[in-house]
Amino acid sequence: MQSEEIIKKIKSLHNPEAVVGMSRFGINPDNNYGVSVAELRKMAKGIGINHNLAIQLWQSGIHEARILACLVDDPNLVTEGQIDNLVRDFDSWDICDQCCSNLFHKTQYAHQKVFEWSASDEEFVKRAGFVLMAVIAVHDKEADDLLFEQLLPIVKTGAADNRNLVKKAVNWALRQVGKRNINLNSRAIETARQIQQMDAKSARWIASDAIRELTSQAVQDRLKARSKI
Repeated sequence: MQSEEIIKKIKSLHNPEAVVGMSRFGINPDNNYGVSVAELRKMAKGIGINHNLAIQLWQSGIHEARILACLVDDPNLVTEGQIDNLVRDFDSWDICDQCCSNLFHKTQYAHQKVFEWSASDEEFVKRAGFVLMAVIAVHDKEADDLLFEQLLPIVKTGAADNRNLVKKAVNWALRQVGKRNINLNSRAIETARQIQQMDAKSARWIASDAIRELTSQAVQDRLKARSKI
């Protein structure tokens, strides 16, 4: 299937009401046809893995084509230059999150980019660093606790950023690290309590929300049960 054919299909599914609805949730309406992620996943399943096609779809600049690109790209063929170019192109939080969740964490550059991107001043790049951190905490079963112990001070620093897209990603990363195992749970709670003492509105929100979840009976019971396996 050629990129032109796929883009034609996306445009045929144009849903103006969905675009308006997405914009209410902060999703960029530009070059957006309102096609659902569920529909894009169905299209991706029919396309299969295709690195060159993914590059062409991304270059179209169309919102849905870019999400589709991260669904069909081959993480083994993605280069460091490509991944850096993609993150600089982000113009909507959902594309950022879809790329991190479906593609970036599967590449050989994932751990490296968490450190690099989370230190960026650019809003979407910085968000990508913390979203990627959260995704790795969930999906990278082989990652050692040491990695996340090194990342928690970065979370603390990021908690001072009051930008909404960043603070929500920082919160997400802290909660996912803290739900990985008993050891990291206690480390994340300790970090959250330190964040709670910071003089920043974002920090107080991040800390209180994370502490509420990470100390909850449900999370504690789940982690204790997992530690016995």
